[in-house]
Amino acid sequence: MLKNKGHSSKKDNLAVNAVALQDHILHDLQLRNLSVADPSKTQVQKKENKSLKRDTKAVIDTGLKKTTQCPKLEDSEKEYVLDPKPPPLTLAQKLGLIGPPPPPLSSDDWEKVKQRSLLQGDSVQPCPICKEEFELRPQVLLSCSHVFHRACLQAFEKFTNKKTCPLCRKNQYQTRVIHDGARLFRIKCVTRIQAYWRGYVVRKWYRNLRKTVPPTDAKLRKKFFEKKFTEISHRILCSYNTNIEELFAEIDQCLAINRSVLQQFEEKYGHELTEEEWEKIQAQALRRETQECSICLAPLSPAGGPLVGAGQRSRETALLSCSHVFHHACLLALEEFSVGDRPPFRACPLCRSCYQKKILEC
Repeated sequence: MLKNKGHSSKKDNLAVNAVALQDHILHDLQLRNLSVADPSKTQVQKKENKSLKRDTKAVIDTGLKKTTQCPKLEDSEKEYVLDPKPPPLTLAQKLGLIGPPPPPLSSDDWEKVKQRSLLQGDSVQPCPICKEEFELRPQVLLSCSHVFHRACLQAFEKFTNKKTCPLCRKNQYQTRVIHDGARLFRIKCVTRIQAYWRGYVVRKWYRNLRKTVPPTDAKLRKKFFEKKFTEISHRILCSYNTNIEELFAEIDQCLAINRSVLQQFEEKYGHELTEEEWEKIQAQALRRETQECSICLAPLSPAGGPLVGAGQRSRETALLSCSHVFHHACLLALEEFSVGDRPPFRACPLCRSCYQKKILEC
């Protein structure tokens, strides 16, 4: 009888253990306490909605100003734990068949986990589930120091019906919301914006430098100065007044002035001198008592007589309308030498006035 009782008690213990293990497995697979679902917040929200419905009262508008309190904004950079309180122990955990769940991590423990994650560089690398950068999307840190997108971890838990880390397969992990990926992404964006801005400033400075400093290469230097010359010419042309009517009016005025000058010159020097006028001019030349040619500095032969000195041939003497006397040959040579002077604009070598000439007989 005692043996039968001992055998039956062992069977009862095995049955209890089997039922306890089965109950523990069912509770583990029900996914009631998933970290990403955050049921505590949903329950609080439901309670608040019910309390709001009960506490609704009619409000009478008195027309007086009311002091409205601004709602407190939550810090977007604040880190917090998503896991609710640990679930009650199952029968298997109470019987000691399975170890109890780990206690909630303290702030110091989370700091150590975060430091280990930073050393591994998990926030710098893409999410292991979706293989995309974290950017500004919600990010979670597990108690095993692995980092994932919050949405990716939630999808993984729903798909596998287990609460295990996708990398190390640790069961019953705890989850904490962190913002390291968002902070690194902002730093990366700021660095990229600064790099673009500095590149723009340097390119602008380099373009201005190329416009002012000529290059050392011969071909580029030639193109540089050609461009500069073109710009200067264009600037000069743009600075001129290109009014055609004013230009033509100025040309007509200059032509009228030139015509009046030529007309006055023709009135003064255009007519031929008479014999009486030549006699007066010759008398004036005799009173001046010119003895030598001012061009060749040789003595002049007197009018109507031979040259002074034996063995010298007589040379023709030219009398100008300004009463100056020269050798005719010297005057012809000077007229040929003065290319710019043309009749009737030939000028006297002494007084630089226009003249008419008369050859005196020796």
